[in-house]
Amino acid sequence: MANHKSSIKRIRSNEAKHQINKYQDKTTRNAVKALRTNKDKTTAKELLPKVSAMLDKLAKKNVIHKNKASNLKSSLTKHVNSL
Repeated sequence: MANHKSSIKRIRSNEAKHQINKYQDKTTRNAVKALRTNKDKTTAKELLPKVSAMLDKLAKKNVIHKNKASNLKSSLTKHVNSL
């Protein structure tokens, strides 16, 4: 158990950040899946910038690696263009 006030606060803040990051990561993964399963090109083109922005935000906050975000955006763009 933590002995210092600052370490107790750090544990609380880390848990709060963990919950936020977990929620945003899961939301982004669901959006990626929805975009991949989408068969309509017009709706896919509307979703692509939103999903790309979500991936960029996760990469900026180091929730996912920047190269993973880049690879996902690239593969999603190829998928949308092939529809």
